[in-house]
Amino acid sequence: MEITPIGTFFGDAVYKYDAPRQGRLFAGHPGRIVLNPGCNFETALRDLNGFERIWVLFQFHENEGWRPTTRPPVPAPGRDRVGTFASRSPYRPNPIGLSCVRLLKVDGLTLYVDEADLLNESPIIDIKPYIPMADAFPDAKAGWVDEQNLDLWEISCNDQFEKMNDWIRAHSEFDLLSFVKVQLAHGPLDETRRRITLEPEWGRGIVAYRTFRICFIYDENRREMTLTCVLSGYSEDDLREGAEDKYGDKQLHRDFLKTFRR
Repeated sequence: MEITPIGTFFGDAVYKYDAPRQGRLFAGHPGRIVLNPGCNFETALRDLNGFERIWVLFQFHENEGWRPTTRPPVPAPGRDRVGTFASRSPYRPNPIGLSCVRLLKVDGLTLYVDEADLLNESPIIDIKPYIPMADAFPDAKAGWVDEQNLDLWEISCNDQFEKMNDWIRAHSEFDLLSFVKVQLAHGPLDETRRRITLEPEWGRGIVAYRTFRICFIYDENRREMTLTCVLSGYSEDDLREGAEDKYGDKQLHRDFLKTFRR
């Protein structure tokens, strides 16, 4: 079987850890699907504008290989890992993803969507309309998923974090607040995730986002978290002129530190 992508998804999630887990539940992001020209896809898109949601089949293009079991982002009690075919894990024998996104509008060969959980530049395999009377089974049993505790944490920001995040958003494509909502809304105290460092005795922690570090304080009993500030993940020596710039963002960090240096 040969499958040829019909287009490409474009959005803010560039790295795997940027991607929301189940777009509608965990801060899915907006984006656009651009279909390939010269294939008569304009005609194929006719009448789609009247649908509020669409199914998008896509390729997990950043993955290599597959795994027979996976650790869910929200494990059920007593189930640290589940079988891949009982999960939405991207590490599958055939790297095909399925997502139900909200369709905002169709403009030519471009579909504007929201609540997406795709990575930037994901190849699109197919598009189908979501039909509630055929696709929705709200009373269906969902196995181990029914055992999940989806009691999400409340995440807020202080003035310092908002100023720093606004500055970073104005000078780059990074959105630190969106990332935190994806990563920490559930299970922020799970230190098995390598990007999180905690100091439980002080009720504070740091989560890494690319080359930035986001500081937060938390109240475990009230399940509340406040984002307090942003730090550079580079040392002064890393930021010296002429140093290797693997990610092409060191000037951004230099300007950030000049603006917010205490």
